[in-house]
Amino acid sequence: MTPTASADESAVTKAQRELEAAGVRSVIGTVVNASGLTLAKSVPLARLKTFHEAGMGAAPVWHVFTIDGGIAFTDSITPVGDLRLRIDIAGLRVLSGGRAWAPASLFEQDGTASPACARGLLGDVNGSLEEAGYNALVGHELEFFLVAPDDSALEDAPWVPYGATGLLDRSDFIDDLLTALNRAGVPMEQLHAEYGRNQFEFSLPPAPPVQAADTAVLAKIIVGIVARANGLRASFSPLPFAGTVGNGAHQHLSLHKDGLPLFSGGSGPHGIRAEGGAAIGGIIAGLPDVQGFLTGSVLSGSRLAPGTWSGAYLCWGLENREASVRFLNEGKSNPHGANVEVKIVDPSSNVYLASAAILALALDGIRNGITLPPEIPGDPARLSDDERRRANVRLLANSPAAIIDTLDTSRLARGLLGDAIVDATVAVRRYEQRISADLPPDELANRFRLAWSI
Repeated sequence: MTPTASADESAVTKAQRELEAAGVRSVIGTVVNASGLTLAKSVPLARLKTFHEAGMGAAPVWHVFTIDGGIAFTDSITPVGDLRLRIDIAGLRVLSGGRAWAPASLFEQDGTASPACARGLLGDVNGSLEEAGYNALVGHELEFFLVAPDDSALEDAPWVPYGATGLLDRSDFIDDLLTALNRAGVPMEQLHAEYGRNQFEFSLPPAPPVQAADTAVLAKIIVGIVARANGLRASFSPLPFAGTVGNGAHQHLSLHKDGLPLFSGGSGPHGIRAEGGAAIGGIIAGLPDVQGFLTGSVLSGSRLAPGTWSGAYLCWGLENREASVRFLNEGKSNPHGANVEVKIVDPSSNVYLASAAILALALDGIRNGITLPPEIPGDPARLSDDERRRANVRLLANSPAAIIDTLDTSRLARGLLGDAIVDATVAVRRYEQRISADLPPDELANRFRLAWSI
């Protein structure tokens, strides 16, 4: 046995011993597919080593299960064949009820990564960044609505957007959530009542991209567990209720090279270095091409509207919540340093794939020396049509069909992220469009309110 295998076996044995001491009886491994659905398998603790090394069987159609339980077959994804679902024991965390969780990836039978596995893709994109000399950190913000167990709206109690009322009225849920997150080693930075009634948002600290995405998935799982324990459910739909605000899943990004931040310390606007400006330029230039990875579901377009702080305008600006890319400067009030927030991402997306797309655009911008566009310092809606046209500011598409058509035909998206992941995403999103084509907005929101919940 090689030294690597021996060390790995020791790590598995140690992990199993620690989990057993913590009262763990079973281990859940999860992946997120092209529909943004979190799929899982569970094994008794005694099979931890097998789950990590050989993995559990998973049909190729795991990649293309849809939000109504259907399957969106592609030319390459059929009922034939088998994949292996293998957990990463470095990510093991203890949950309640004698359970532990670990992130997983999908592999072919020969041990190679499945080309449609988003977690593997994010690892590859991050590897390309590191090979080019850059280090990325990603921070996630998660928004959700609390709803009744039958997915109906909760009682019409008083609600103040961003107020203390919601924190006090839902204090039992919040206390249990904090306790569960702490038990699992998830370091929440802050939580507040959001704009929508019974809507909350919390922020996770920056971490390396794969680890950050793993933690976002784990946090959603814990929200689901705690909500159930409190007689509630948590909706991570982009638009849980028609005619009101939606849920975002914003992603913050910072980049460093040789220990120096790219978004501060330079001579550009707000201290942005040349390579940092190119990274932002690459994101803005390519965002329409990869929008289907970030806002591709049948409900995503309804969330993207001016005046909703969803980043509907394709531009960037300092602390500009109407811009698709919001810049946050360094300073005493920002201990994590300067970073950019991509605001259009919503929780129907695959969190790994969304990060991979954003990071790939940033690296592409640096490699091609894309120019940082002029900053839009105010609300783009206050500009005249002519002013927006001269500033090259436009609204991002909010039509599901148009968003996915652009992704399907994008040479940029396919070149950066591969045909397999594009084809799987296009297949599931077009399936959603077919099954929902005749549904009015309220029925569409009602039908899929818990589609992306865990």
